[in-house]
Amino acid sequence: MKRVETRDWRLLTAAALIALLAIERAAAWMTGSEGWTGQLGGGVALLAFGLGHCDGVDGPVVTLARRALEAGNVNLVLPWVREEDEAEIREAFAHALAVRKLGGQAKDLADRHFFETLVRVHRAGEGAPYTGLKPAGRDLGPAIPAADRALDDGSIDKVLKVLNEAVRKGLHEHFHDAVTRKDFAPNDVRAGREYVEAYVPYIHYVERLWHAASSAAHGHHAEEEAHTHAH
Repeated sequence: MKRVETRDWRLLTAAALIALLAIERAAAWMTGSEGWTGQLGGGVALLAFGLGHCDGVDGPVVTLARRALEAGNVNLVLPWVREEDEAEIREAFAHALAVRKLGGQAKDLADRHFFETLVRVHRAGEGAPYTGLKPAGRDLGPAIPAADRALDDGSIDKVLKVLNEAVRKGLHEHFHDAVTRKDFAPNDVRAGREYVEAYVPYIHYVERLWHAASSAAHGHHAEEEAHTHAH
C-alpha cells in the first residue's frame, strides 16, 4: 500500500475543508439561511439586537482580522474575544493560515471562514446573536462613523453635535405630536385616544434617551437591555 506523505494529508484536509465551506455557502445562499457557520455559538437567541458594525466586512473586527492574517499575528484580534474563547480563535487562525497557502479560492474561503468564526465568537462574548457577516458600505447613520472618527481625531465634539441635533429633532417632533393633542374635550374619546397614541411614544422616547445617557452600557448585551426596557 502506498504511503501517504504528511504534506499530502494536509492538502487533502485543506481540500476537504474548502469543499465543505463551498457547499455550505452555496446551501446557505439557496435557502436564505445563515448556514452552520452562523449557528454554532452564542446561545443567546432571545436577544434581537443587531445594530453596531462589528459584524460588517468593513467593520473593526474583520478589518483587524485581515491585518492579522496578512501579518500572521493572531494577537491583533485576540483583544476582541474573551480569554476563555482564545483557544478557539487560535485554532481557527492556524487553520486559516494553512489553507491560505493554497492560494486562489482556497485563500478567500479560508479568510471568510476565519472572519465568520471571529465575529461569531466576539458577539457571543458580548451576549449578542450572530446573524452572519454584513456587507460593506451599510448605512450606519451619522453617529457610528462619527464615533469611530472621534477616536482617530482625539475629539468628541463632532459626535456631540450629531447626537444633540438628533435628540433635539426627535424631542421636538414627539413633543409637538403630544402637546397639540393634549387639550381634548372630556367626552371626545376618539380625540383622547389620539392623544394617548402621541403621549406614549413621547414618554418612551424620553425614557430611552435617559436610559442610554445614564446607564454604563457595555457591549451589545447592554444596548439590547436598554432597547428592551424602553418598551
